[in-house]
Amino acid sequence: MSAVLAGRVAAQRGAADRALVLLGTGVVGGAFLDLLRTPAASRLRLVGVANSRLQRTAAEGLAAHDLRARLRVDGEARDDAALLAALDASGVATKVIVDATASADLAARHPQWLARGHHVVTANKALAGGDLAGWRALQAALAHGARYGDAATVGAGLPVLATLRRLRDCGDRLLALEGVFSGSLSWLFNRYDGRRPFSALLREARARGYTEPDPRADLSGADVARKLLILARAGGFALDAGDVEVQSLVPASLRALDTDAFLACAEALDAPLAARHAEAQARGHALRFLARLDAHGRAQVGLAEVPAQHPAARLDGTDNQFILTTTRYRAQPLVIQGPGAGPEVTAQALLGDVLALR
Repeated sequence: MSAVLAGRVAAQRGAADRALVLLGTGVVGGAFLDLLRTPAASRLRLVGVANSRLQRTAAEGLAAHDLRARLRVDGEARDDAALLAALDASGVATKVIVDATASADLAARHPQWLARGHHVVTANKALAGGDLAGWRALQAALAHGARYGDAATVGAGLPVLATLRRLRDCGDRLLALEGVFSGSLSWLFNRYDGRRPFSALLREARARGYTEPDPRADLSGADVARKLLILARAGGFALDAGDVEVQSLVPASLRALDTDAFLACAEALDAPLAARHAEAQARGHALRFLARLDAHGRAQVGLAEVPAQHPAARLDGTDNQFILTTTRYRAQPLVIQGPGAGPEVTAQALLGDVLALR
């Protein structure tokens, strides 16, 4: 950012109308901090930031370009009460907690923060995509008037949740939902043609940063199942976590290993997937890792064959795809597709939800 632009942004910050605390300074949190330094965020005031162990609330430190590095070097011990106190003392009417973590413990506190009058904007799927009791606690907390920004929880901000809710508000009804909800699994099966071992592709995807550090978080289907639950609930299906049938790609023999040991044994994935690919190819089909929900609330996540004319057979890169069949989009389902992974687009979804607050 140029010195002139930085000066303009700094001057505009005096008129901030939303105060923020950011929880999580990993890849998504770091990308969000970068966005806070742009003119689009000129009316936002960061009053606290924290990683899992340390935090900063001093105004002069929060303006630093190397905030994440400074936090690691001279941050104070993590104290959530102090973070919320800084938010309450900001003097700004709209107070927002941005959760850029994957912590289930933090997600469980979202209803408390909402009940306290703080808005919550999150990329954390652990509450909205967890047990039904937690989701119901979230709905009850929303009755207090605070808002919950969750666009970043599914599709890295692709407008699928907003579209689904708008359709329901207009009296439409979700009849079926299908798609590829994982950027890493999308990339893997878009590239897998049976000639190169799947384990080699998996290691490449990990090296590119497409998978979680432990790729089993992707291969297990658990993350896709959480996203399916979030969408199903937004579509009017009050499903519990156990209602989703999940087909893991991780053999039972590899599930208890540490990450390094799993990666060393990843060739165990190759033969079963090569056989499935050959069977699908013989029928002119492709393999895709799909999430599916039908009109009766039956929910499934796992590897499936799709014909060549299926929308998922024509995906590219890390694209996510959501195919919505509703009472008004029955003859030709509504398809939402685009990049569904990456810190920049996920951080942009967080920022968009913050800016939408009034």
